[in-house]
Amino acid sequence: MADDLISAQVKTSIANDIAQRRSQHQATISRLRAAEAHARTFREAIPLKTPLVMLALGDSWFDYPLDGNSLTIGTTDIIAQLQTLGGIPPVIYNISHYGDATTAELALPKQERTIEALQDPDNWLGSGKPDAILFSGGGDDIAGNQFCIFLNYAAPGVDGLNASRFEKALGMVEASYLDLFVLRDRYAAGVPIIGHAYDFPVPNGAHPACAGPWLLPSLQYCNWSVQEGTTIVKEALVAFYAMLNRLAADPANNFVVVPTQGLLKPSDWANELHPFPAGFRTIANAFLKVIAVKFPNRVGAVGTS
Repeated sequence: MADDLISAQVKTSIANDIAQRRSQHQATISRLRAAEAHARTFREAIPLKTPLVMLALGDSWFDYPLDGNSLTIGTTDIIAQLQTLGGIPPVIYNISHYGDATTAELALPKQERTIEALQDPDNWLGSGKPDAILFSGGGDDIAGNQFCIFLNYAAPGVDGLNASRFEKALGMVEASYLDLFVLRDRYAAGVPIIGHAYDFPVPNGAHPACAGPWLLPSLQYCNWSVQEGTTIVKEALVAFYAMLNRLAADPANNFVVVPTQGLLKPSDWANELHPFPAGFRTIANAFLKVIAVKFPNRVGAVGTS
């Protein structure tokens, strides 16, 4: 009963948070529409620079309510950073939530939330749909107490990652991405999806007081050291990236992968799964570069600030 009560309270908190984001986003869209109407009315000589308007779905890399490992006001994640970058910063309606596995992100309640967001005309400008959908998913399917499922017990000549079991986990992640493409085709046809493959953390047990650690306990349980675990985690993420690239290679998926692996230094990581704000900003800049190629002249100057 107590667990049910906590779950209900969490769901209510998330719903309230999303509702507040929706209200703020729709106010921004209303202002943009008014500016467009003003420009048309007065036939201004300088064309109005309308920002890209995008929908963000994902996990804690899109919704991280901490500053490193400390509580903060606001967020420091990729989406928070991305909305401050470029000569014409994008406008992003973020319905992501930390802790979500891709199977949770594509479960029925989240699909219904996504469909509701896509079908509400007050969320979008002239086309009636977002310019792109940003997606972050896959990390929470592996990391956490379930990480031990994909590990072999340490022994001479034995690989740390059990390739067979991990491949099956990747299959579920891939199925979730494929289902996302179907959802997009039904409710926002032609809109590209832009994803990423995280980066290589150090599984040293570092974590905020409110969550984690996500990797080191499983590695220790299977008798792997931090150094060996770093190699194991990198192998898993490389395999994840390869799977995403296979999906991106199919034009029918209309899917682009931002090359994020190898961008962060060990000092950029706040804990086992999340970078410090500056690290998130580095990843956001990588997103912006890909977005600028996909949408020429829509984000203005692209720097590395």
